[in-house]
Amino acid sequence: MGEPKAEVLQGTLDLIVLKTLDALGPQHGYGIAVRIQQVSENLLKLNQGTLYPALLRLEQRGWISSKWGTSENNRRAKFYSLTKRGKKQLAAEAESWERMSSLISRLLTGAES
Repeated sequence: MGEPKAEVLQGTLDLIVLKTLDALGPQHGYGIAVRIQQVSENLLKLNQGTLYPALLRLEQRGWISSKWGTSENNRRAKFYSLTKRGKKQLAAEAESWERMSSLISRLLTGAES
């Protein structure tokens, strides 16, 4: 029974990472994690064991690309960027999320009546 929950979380994390790269442009992993933590007002904190497998998965799917560069503190870091396929996926995922969110809202509102 734990499998579907993990898939939803993984899909949600993918959407969040894609949206973060869409909003900010190329970022290294730490920058992505910090941004997500800021936007979520510290409700969502991603550790390396969660974020980096997601970045690898997104890159393997062709939704993001990466290249090595230098971070703001002069460290070598991998910077991730959204690809054209990633932008299309983001649009599809966002639309799907909106539909599901609307459905859940209707169900919850209907359940209270």
